Amino acid sequence: MRLPGAARRGADRLVALTSPSGSLRATVDLRGGGLHSLTLDGEPLVQTYDIEGPAPMCSGAVLFPWPNRVRGGRWTHGGKDLQLEVTEPELSNANHGLVLDASVVVMSQRDDAVVVSTVVEQRTGYPFTVALDTTYTVADDSARIEHSIDNRSAVPAPVALGLHPYVRVGEVPIELLRLTVDAARHLPVDGSLIPVRDESVVGNVDLRGGPVLGRRELNACLHQLAVVDGEHRHVLTAPDGRSVQVWTDTSFGYLQVYVTDCFPDPVTGPARAIAIEPMTAAPDALNSGRGLRWLEPGERWDVSWGLRAVGWGSADAV
Repeated sequence: MRLPGAARRGADRLVALTSPSGSLRATVDLRGGGLHSLTLDGEPLVQTYDIEGPAPMCSGAVLFPWPNRVRGGRWTHGGKDLQLEVTEPELSNANHGLVLDASVVVMSQRDDAVVVSTVVEQRTGYPFTVALDTTYTVADDSARIEHSIDNRSAVPAPVALGLHPYVRVGEVPIELLRLTVDAARHLPVDGSLIPVRDESVVGNVDLRGGPVLGRRELNACLHQLAVVDGEHRHVLTAPDGRSVQVWTDTSFGYLQVYVTDCFPDPVTGPARAIAIEPMTAAPDALNSGRGLRWLEPGERWDVSWGLRAVGWGSADAV
């Protein structure tokens, strides 16, 4: 078992996983417990990053106990005004939860799976103690990630969870990929990137037909997601027919899609990248309550998601 420690650097931060055939490989970052890399026959399924610093632009991060933003870091609970640390000073928001820089502990490990754990202790702005266990398992064409959230407080605790993978289809440029998200509605935002309305998808944010991304600008929260065989599925497809599915269970009722031109690729430098971010709750859920889950003392909540490669030849379509 690895011991927690904020001073972890380099390869000591990573846990490596390999599928039974060796075709799919992953690494998990013990700083925050997120997905650092995922490759199939050596080709990337997610954008990776230089391990010497923090994960850039929240790459691969686990977002807990809330995803996305809390306006001004302020919310009200039990008649009291609470103030979270403002971690996005340019917009004055508390962004992406409390575990981005947390050390996680390896609880168990084998070649194709690992369980990592961390605890969010009560603090100013979030007076609750909640634990998060995350299990990564790799197969020959997919990675499955399961999260178990446990309220260790003496009172009900509000929780939500999100993920932040920048998804790739091998080395195919982002501009050439098609993105399919079967969502009927989205949440337009104000200048602080906080939702202000709920509207039907139209134009640039209507991804139901799988448009080519090209130079499209996207930073949208989508919801009313379609369900297929008990899952939500969001798909990036290359011109040669290969695709990567980001699937989730139906707990993840929201999806943030974000395209950037300045992801710091460790090989090429600034690069175009797309984050496909499943979320169990909407932005600013501590204020709006959209998707927020309240766990009773001792209650446990299990959710799951993953990535699967379809049409890659050596990998069987799922």
